[in-house]
Amino acid sequence: MDTCIFCRIAQGEIPADIVHQDADIVVFRDLNPQAPVHVLAVPRKHIASLTEPGAADGAMLASVFRGVQQIASKLGLEQGFRVVTNCGEFGGQTVGHIHFHILGKRHMQWPPG
Repeated sequence: MDTCIFCRIAQGEIPADIVHQDADIVVFRDLNPQAPVHVLAVPRKHIASLTEPGAADGAMLASVFRGVQQIASKLGLEQGFRVVTNCGEFGGQTVGHIHFHILGKRHMQWPPG
């Protein structure tokens, strides 16, 4: 999608502080961090939200979660971290491209929002 900011970051059209990338995902630092470590794991394939992936997207989503594991280790999150996906307006989703926030290096509270 030409207008999707995360697609454009994944394609290298918009600069970002990228900490990991492979054939399926790009992981970059959030511009408005909510924890000492706050990165976004974004699939290269445009999927609008968590309600849209189909069975054919399973392998790609598995790759996203492998990337989360790699990034957590790379960023020193051995004591724990949180992965958040916002879905829809009431869920707080502000970019129409599925993405996963990885937050760490501080104690997380519950409930989160």
